[in-house]
Amino acid sequence: QLQLVESGGGSVQAGGSLRLSCAASGFNLDYYTIGWFRQAPGKEREGVSCISANIIYYADSVKGRFTISRNNTKNTVYLQMNSLKPEDTAVYYCAAQRGIIVQFMCADARAAGYWGQGTQVTVSS
Repeated sequence: QLQLVESGGGSVQAGGSLRLSCAASGFNLDYYTIGWFRQAPGKEREGVSCISANIIYYADSVKGRFTISRNNTKNTVYLQMNSLKPEDTAVYYCAAQRGIIVQFMCADARAAGYWGQGTQVTVSS
């Protein structure tokens, strides 16, 4: 059974850092595009960063602050979030889809077929 499990969310003050993890089971992440999305209350789910092989996409709002990476041995994708802002507050989800380029996946959450349960990130000012 294909499963994605996020962890690492929490509450931090503005300027702080968090590292999110997305652990996959039941499939090999090597063959999938993996994306981090977020959804704030009352807003649509938006793509934050997506990775496929060595191709990476970042939303403009997080460029220079967030870094996506993967550990193929652990079958896990990470999102290092630095210089956090209150507007980064949201539920963060990881998602996976095979056969899609990173820009398309991050542009439309409907492109991803597999989702984790989400982890809350709260940034206070």
